[in-house]
Amino acid sequence: MPILLKEEKHGKLLVLHLVGTLIKADYEIFAPEFERLVRREGRLSVLIDMTGFQSLGAGAWWDEIKFDFKHFSDIEKLAVVGDKKWQHTMATFSQPLTQAEVRYFDVSDTAAARKWLTEA
Repeated sequence: MPILLKEEKHGKLLVLHLVGTLIKADYEIFAPEFERLVRREGRLSVLIDMTGFQSLGAGAWWDEIKFDFKHFSDIEKLAVVGDKKWQHTMATFSQPLTQAEVRYFDVSDTAAARKWLTEA
């Protein structure tokens, strides 16, 4: 699966590692897991590791937009970790689609991203 999920901090921190190209079927697996955590924990902090990510497939774009609107207020902080300029641009583009505080971190600053996410 191109979306690898890992719960940390008793479910309050969700770490996503995106790999390859995401397709519609990936959201059909990911979205229910995210929703389960939100029901259990409330607003989450999310770290998205994009270092292995290539793109969203055509069908996944629509699912991404629907997911963003549905979960507009479910993320408290969103740290995007990557190693390419377009990933930084993608993180910036996502800011209007969420109430979360969004920050981009270079892959070399992953520890700083984790620290920021867990700060009160």
